[in-house]
Amino acid sequence: MSRNAFLFAVMCLVWGLTWLPLKVGAAHVPPVFLAAVRFLVAGVVMLLWAGREVGMVPRRAWPRLIGTALLLNTGNYTLLFWGVKYAPSGLSAIVNFGTIPIYTLLASRVIAGEPFSRQKLLAIALGTIGLGLLFATRALGGLSASQSDPLEAVGLAAVAAGTLFYCLGAVLSRSIAGKMPTLTLAGWQTLIGGFGLAAASLMLERVGLADVAKLASWPVWPAVVFLVVAGSLMGFTIYMRLLRDWGAFRAGLYAFISPVIAVAVGIVVLGEPFGWSEAAGALLMFGAAAIALRR
Repeated sequence: MSRNAFLFAVMCLVWGLTWLPLKVGAAHVPPVFLAAVRFLVAGVVMLLWAGREVGMVPRRAWPRLIGTALLLNTGNYTLLFWGVKYAPSGLSAIVNFGTIPIYTLLASRVIAGEPFSRQKLLAIALGTIGLGLLFATRALGGLSASQSDPLEAVGLAAVAAGTLFYCLGAVLSRSIAGKMPTLTLAGWQTLIGGFGLAAASLMLERVGLADVAKLASWPVWPAVVFLVVAGSLMGFTIYMRLLRDWGAFRAGLYAFISPVIAVAVGIVVLGEPFGWSEAAGALLMFGAAAIALRR
């Protein structure tokens, strides 16, 4: 096995396992507060890691950098962390990873004017059907393994909406990505997004000293450490290396592997339900992602 293949396997495993500590942490402290802690710590570490390059941000790039940080990290993770608190972690991973290629196509069309091909339209159609099936079965039951809890569908909708913010921010970041070092851009976006998450938490949640104290208690502190070290720092570093060496197509194949890991961990560790209708919706979304990720 080559070094990059090994790193790809590690990245898929890390991002597949990330949903478990997210779910566990959100069960003990307010979810947006948990997201704020993760991104503030990760942002500081990234900027320290950037070293002398930390100030290499052109003056004209700051407005877009701040705006994309609020989309990528504040808007996205406010909804995603809140959604995962109420929705199964495995299905949340499927919705998140499965919609990224679809939303990116849509955002590229709206923002950059990239044309739609038949391939892209088919991907969007399949992804929409798969997403609709997941929402319908979680809200209505039927063939689903769920207990017809409408709040699960609301949680999945929040994850889907957050992912849309992420993809909009990613497409808007393209114009400034080449104007500064990658780690500098990611570090500032992470830290600014963390401050935005902290503001959102103050507005939306009741966070007290007891919640702050829980950050140092079991099982919250291992969850935070894993989210920061593995989810943010390790996963990001590997992904950027693979983008350089493999290109976006091969590096993006994690979208098919990490959700499977997340579903398996959710079933085994958390006892989350997963039935035939969930599997059908997931397959449709994976098919859509496969078409969208084709060269």
